[in-house]
Amino acid sequence: MITLAFALAASVLAVADMAAVFARDLMMFQQNSYRHDRYIRWFEQSGESTSLGRIFCCVALMFMLVNRLPFFAGAAVAAAVTAWQLVALLRRKYKKPLVWTPRARRVYAVMWALAVIVAAVFGLTLGLRGLACSLVGMLVVSPVFLLAANALLRPVEKSINKKYYDEAASILASMPSLKVVGVTGSYGKTSTKHYLARILQEQFSVTMTPGSFNTTMGVIRTVREHLRPYDEVFVCEMGAKQPGDIKEICDLVRPSVGIVTAVGEQHLESFKTIENVRDTKFELVDSLPADGLAVVNDDFPYAASRPVANAECLRYAVSNTGSADYAASDIEYSPEGTSFSVSGPGLDQPLRLQTKLVGECNISNLMAAVIVALRLGVPVDKIRYAVGQIEQVEHRLNIKRTPGGVTIIDDAFNSNPAGSRMALDVLSRMKGGRRIVVTPGMIELGDRQHAANEELGRHAARCADIAVVVGGYNRDAILAGLAAGPIKEEDIHAVDSFAEAQKLLGGMLRPGDTVLYENDLPDTFK
Repeated sequence: MITLAFALAASVLAVADMAAVFARDLMMFQQNSYRHDRYIRWFEQSGESTSLGRIFCCVALMFMLVNRLPFFAGAAVAAAVTAWQLVALLRRKYKKPLVWTPRARRVYAVMWALAVIVAAVFGLTLGLRGLACSLVGMLVVSPVFLLAANALLRPVEKSINKKYYDEAASILASMPSLKVVGVTGSYGKTSTKHYLARILQEQFSVTMTPGSFNTTMGVIRTVREHLRPYDEVFVCEMGAKQPGDIKEICDLVRPSVGIVTAVGEQHLESFKTIENVRDTKFELVDSLPADGLAVVNDDFPYAASRPVANAECLRYAVSNTGSADYAASDIEYSPEGTSFSVSGPGLDQPLRLQTKLVGECNISNLMAAVIVALRLGVPVDKIRYAVGQIEQVEHRLNIKRTPGGVTIIDDAFNSNPAGSRMALDVLSRMKGGRRIVVTPGMIELGDRQHAANEELGRHAARCADIAVVVGGYNRDAILAGLAAGPIKEEDIHAVDSFAEAQKLLGGMLRPGDTVLYENDLPDTFK
């Protein structure tokens, strides 16, 4: 009777625990774009395969399988372990929780169907003991059920995606006068998209891809759910994790204008070389028709040196202005934002603009938007007004001031070498208090990972008075860079989490201080 009670308790708790474990596995799979290769790489590199939960479940399973021990003793251990893991998972907080999309629900349902089959086989052949052991064992190998479920669903997903693709293509075909502007780049594309849409709204009915809907399926969803029959311009952000991604989007939306905001070191784990990054970003330019327009940022050497022969190309720059058609000049920063001038074709005299935004990167992004607006016929006075009204994009060099007199520079989204340097330059210009940088460093840089984060540390040492390094992923590299000075050793802090960083800041901040949050690693890099 005691054995039966403990076996039932272990089984019930294991089922409840499995619900939470399957959901967490699925969340990480979703954050890895439902791709087996990326998920497996994360699973191997993150330490997930040897997590405490899996180790404890393995221990419990061994207790249950040792014949010399009473089965109820092993079942009791399994019940305790599964109860502990369930509570731990339910209490855990995530930066990007699982989104229960239709696809996620399908994968989750098939995972459970496979688990029920396995449990039934063991239960029918080995009885309650086999059932309890199989349930605990499945907690150890839960990713197998995830990957198997996704593999089984591939034909279904392919069929569903084709249906959605055809619907989006049909909607776009019904709007022959729609002007499609593609925006891509290693960084800056989301901000540029927002700025361009805001300026064009002064003259046209505009829809843009929301949030980070920059994959093929994200664009398809935007067309199906957000594009309106009367829209005149569709501003389409195009992201890529591998060659061919942007071409796939272009084949659907057929842009006539394309902006390349940057070509730099990002996602090198999947692209391998910066040449592959460049070629993929320029898939947008290569897809343009003969009467199309490419707008390319010459501040990045790999973009500046890439010839464009299939369409008209206008180049812009803030610093590398030698061969640029449009150039920024007379840049002035103030507590109210930035003022600067743009000169180039179609402007009788330099266009003086005032914006609430700060940082050279934002001037560059605004320039791309202004060039396209000019080409589409938006009057200069409307451009000037819209630029002055543009608000900072959340988590992208966004500046706020707290009631306590502390300035917060939020640059937490998707840090990269060029962007982090610009953010630190903005921090260095802040006066009146101490300058503090909080960062976990940069990710997905392949072989450049250590060197790029060490350089981040060196630049932070020159621009900040206090540095807080978060987490262990890039800690050694950043600390090595910070050690070069001139920042003092006692002003360098290493903490394990952002919660610890916040606690540290809470005890040191004073009115007049400025804090730069540079990047915030996703759950997959915790």
